[in-house]
Amino acid sequence: MPTVVFGARGNVGRHVAGGLLAAGEQVRAVSRVPVAGPTPGYDAVVADLGRPETLPAVFDGADSVFLYGMLDPRQPYDIDEVAAAAAAAGIRQVVLLSSVAVILDPDADHPVARLNRTIEQSVQRSGLNWTFLRPGTFATNTRTWWAESIRTDNVVRLPRPFAQSAPVHEKDIAALAVTALTEPGHSHQAYTVHGVESLTLQRQVEHIGEAIGRHIRVEHISDEQARADVARTMHPVVADAIVSQWAAADGVAAVTSAIAEKITGAPAHTYAQWAADHADDFR
Repeated sequence: MPTVVFGARGNVGRHVAGGLLAAGEQVRAVSRVPVAGPTPGYDAVVADLGRPETLPAVFDGADSVFLYGMLDPRQPYDIDEVAAAAAAAGIRQVVLLSSVAVILDPDADHPVARLNRTIEQSVQRSGLNWTFLRPGTFATNTRTWWAESIRTDNVVRLPRPFAQSAPVHEKDIAALAVTALTEPGHSHQAYTVHGVESLTLQRQVEHIGEAIGRHIRVEHISDEQARADVARTMHPVVADAIVSQWAAADGVAAVTSAIAEKITGAPAHTYAQWAADHADDFR
């Protein structure tokens, strides 16, 4: 029976779909827009978590699901309706891409923490076997924040160049999902996922420069300017949380994690490897 992969064209979902195919699994790849071209074992379907009437056909005949949580408060969906449709169709397992925000501050009421906590709780109540993946900083965030200014001005504008984070490669998150979907022993487990090394924001910029073969200038800006910059591509509440994190992490080593290698058996990717993988995004 196939595994349903929501967000199959996204940063993580496309690697989940690819990893499942490589493992010999059947994939029902779900996205909001059609995917061109047939691939053996890969059934591309159009559906939307925000449109529950599209879900019964997606779940029909499947036994497991990769589901993304609320990564952007501007794109909510009704998790109770999704979980009910999955249970009614006989889905037995769900791997949920959640967020570390749900555990960093249990009482936090900002949208990412609140919405992902709601999704986790609904999945737990559904009776499905579940595995939660709770990543910290996505390495792909740096592409969102910096790619345009690097391409156009060869500069990254930062309020706290020496703030540290441990960006996690989307391939490592996907590898954890594939392992949880294809191997026993991961039911009712929640995995917090960070990158394998703590790096300053400036060093992350340097890694991008090394990947594209040129020096990238770092320009200092205020926290207020940084909030406005990040808010161009992310919800303002999320932008505020990110800049606040940078302030708290200024000169402070970030938490790292070896969970990807422990669970999958494969070494986790460094940020330098991520930058090399995405070099064309910054050229």
